[in-house]
Amino acid sequence: MDIRRNDMVLVTAGKDRGKTGKVLAVDAPKSRLTVEGVNFLKKHVRPNPNVRQAGIVERPGPLSVSNVKLLCTKCSKATRVAHEILEVGVGDLVTKQKVRVCKQCHQHID
Repeated sequence: MDIRRNDMVLVTAGKDRGKTGKVLAVDAPKSRLTVEGVNFLKKHVRPNPNVRQAGIVERPGPLSVSNVKLLCTKCSKATRVAHEILEVGVGDLVTKQKVRVCKQCHQHID
């Protein structure tokens, strides 16, 4: 999955199309993610000593990964993600590192 926690994304489909927000949580096996300020769900909570607020509580619900696009931090456009393998290190201690790259401006996202 190319989108990680704390990335900024643009919602491309659904009732909140066009909104942007920060990714709060990612559920990779289910291909779902939770975005701040998008797709609010209402939950009815009964009063009890452990709950600080009773009544109808709104919280952001999960979205499908296919309904969002990553916002590039450099060009601030909604983009797809490419991957590039960099060789990092000096002399004999060279390691390969996979980084995310913006398809629009070809800059590293990480």
